[in-house]
Amino acid sequence: MKHKLKRQPQDLLLGVTYDIKAIRERDPAARSSLEVLLLYPGLHAIIMHRPAHWLFRRGLKFSARAISHLSRLVTGIEIHPGAKIGKGVFIDHGMGVVIGETSQIGDNCTIYQGVTLGGTGTYKGKRHPTLGKNVTVGSGAKILGPFKIGDGSKIASNAVVLRQLPPGSTAAGAPARVVRINGIPIGDELNHVNIPDPLALEIERLEVKIADLAGRLEELSGDVKTKRRSKSK
Repeated sequence: MKHKLKRQPQDLLLGVTYDIKAIRERDPAARSSLEVLLLYPGLHAIIMHRPAHWLFRRGLKFSARAISHLSRLVTGIEIHPGAKIGKGVFIDHGMGVVIGETSQIGDNCTIYQGVTLGGTGTYKGKRHPTLGKNVTVGSGAKILGPFKIGDGSKIASNAVVLRQLPPGSTAAGAPARVVRINGIPIGDELNHVNIPDPLALEIERLEVKIADLAGRLEELSGDVKTKRRSKSK
């Protein structure tokens, strides 16, 4: 135990160094390591979570919760000290992010603001999701339940994920469905850019109907004129 305690500060420093490097690689707005260290709330939340998790695992749960509560006040990011978080995790912007007690986040994941890794019940045991490595979760997305999101998956903004996703998936919608796997579309891909305009479609339908009625009216008018000519003869 003493040996582990001596190594803890060194491990923490190495972890912070790796996290800073990961953020600089993924965020084009990051100009320097010093800027990331001092001005990135997502990194601050991860740094404060490390000792909180260490204390939580050793049964010092009140102290662990105190640190996580302080972190929430400072960063706006709520991470339960029981959550397991890998290295290189980037919480970008981060305000409103909630990560539950039994959540597990793999290495090099990216999580944007407003994301919830939550549970769906009050029972004990595993009740929060597990993110594999290199998972990206868009802003406002909710992942609810004790299932796994496969490595390299992408969750669209505001998606509500309620079931396991295979590796390399892209999921969108509420409830979310897989629209791509390894970049290949699955069925009718949900397209948030080229959504049909219902008003324009209705106007187009009315224009077709009016043209059809105009043609019929012209035919009837021609028939009437023909009949009048026949009677006059």
